[in-house]
Amino acid sequence: MQNVGDWFDQRLQLGTPIRATMAHPVPRQTASWFYVFGSAALTVFTLQLVTGILLAIVYVPSAGEAWSSLQILNHAISLGWFIRALHGWGSNFMIAIVLIHMVQVFLFGAHKFPRELTWVIGVLLLLMTLGMAFTGQVLRFDQDAYWGLGIGVSISSRIPVLGPWLVSLLLGGPIIAGATLSRFFALHVFVIPGLLIAFVVVHLLLVLKLGINEWPMPGRVVRRATYLQEYQQLTHGAQGVPFVPVAVWKDIFFSGFILLSIAACAAILGPFGPGGAPDPTIIQTAPRPDFFFLWLYAVLSLLPPSLETPALLIGPAVVLLVLLGLPFVSGEGEKSWQRRPIAVLTILLLAVALGTFTHLSGYAPWSPAMDAWSSDPIPPQYLKGRTALQRQGALVFQVKQCHNCHALDGHGGQRGPALDAVAVRLTQDQLIRQVIQGGGNMPAYGKNLSPAETTALVAFLETLHPAGQASARDASRAVALSTSGDGSFSPRP
Repeated sequence: MQNVGDWFDQRLQLGTPIRATMAHPVPRQTASWFYVFGSAALTVFTLQLVTGILLAIVYVPSAGEAWSSLQILNHAISLGWFIRALHGWGSNFMIAIVLIHMVQVFLFGAHKFPRELTWVIGVLLLLMTLGMAFTGQVLRFDQDAYWGLGIGVSISSRIPVLGPWLVSLLLGGPIIAGATLSRFFALHVFVIPGLLIAFVVVHLLLVLKLGINEWPMPGRVVRRATYLQEYQQLTHGAQGVPFVPVAVWKDIFFSGFILLSIAACAAILGPFGPGGAPDPTIIQTAPRPDFFFLWLYAVLSLLPPSLETPALLIGPAVVLLVLLGLPFVSGEGEKSWQRRPIAVLTILLLAVALGTFTHLSGYAPWSPAMDAWSSDPIPPQYLKGRTALQRQGALVFQVKQCHNCHALDGHGGQRGPALDAVAVRLTQDQLIRQVIQGGGNMPAYGKNLSPAETTALVAFLETLHPAGQASARDASRAVALSTSGDGSFSPRP
């Protein structure tokens, strides 16, 4: 074995840097249980990579096959359900560990000089971890995933200027379809893991170069002019110990405990979903995101509609700027949480707020509430004198449960606008586009209605206007038709 090791070392030249990394000195007091979360997060990330590769062998990122491929993993492949459960619970554990690690870093003042960039990379790692969790939920492609994706894309569409471009980028078109899953599969399997690996490498390199943060002693103040020299004296003096074997055993023990916990949750509680197959025509549902996004669901459900967009656009941007700017504003001074009451109070308030909203998510309504009965009959005045095609459209309106979201003559759902005068607001082309592509809070029905059903439904909707008031029309088309005889214009279909 020694000869084999020497053969590889002569060619790769890795022996010396590996030994130097293992023996790099750390402050003795940092070899504690408070410093094990970074290693545990790296261990869980490795588990996610391994299980993700195994799942990708079977998973089919297609709107028609994704849900079925997960059923095959759950019921037809030996231990497929267990691999899915490991991957799902590993995601939850990874988010929790990364959050705890960032709280520990903040309370211990490890974001201060000279570790500002280490903190910034940590914030980016948290964002990538949350991105992995969201894209993973979308790949389940059940009812929760479908509506959750619709809500997420609706949030993206509200961003000024970039909104439409982001929607097209995420969905691969105007509606949720096969191209959508291909995009999210690429994000979940290639893009975000690649960024995570790059950020982890930089993060570890910074930890090795700058050292592990010392134990925050009250009165030990960080000063840019003297800190590096003081840290050098601390780690290379009597208070310094080699990372291996003095400090590493606690990391190994805790990481092993986390892996066993994930395996126990996977074996006992099983995988997450998938629930019912995605179908936007089934709207008697109350979709809930995964655990770590429940607080956001509750906030959006309980906010007044007028505050939704400002909260969605301004809130996350402010939080991100605060996190990224923190080490540059608070780069010196006390590290100990005992001398930083504002930092401790901030963490407590955030924990209480997130816990409260997560609890409220179990009671918060899917806003706006849909309590209409889909079998409410269409008022007779909307059927009298209609053609066969228009009556067929009224039947489509009823069968596809449009009544649950939209009211006619004051009867029906309140989720969407009343349709008594929809033909005055939208032209035929706009009605077709709205039905097929969706928009706002309305899902796209392009994959759930046949062309004949769409034609009949739009024909019925075109009749919904007050008596004596004409339907909306495309003015440009009317001009084109009226001037086509002089040769300067030609009518367009």
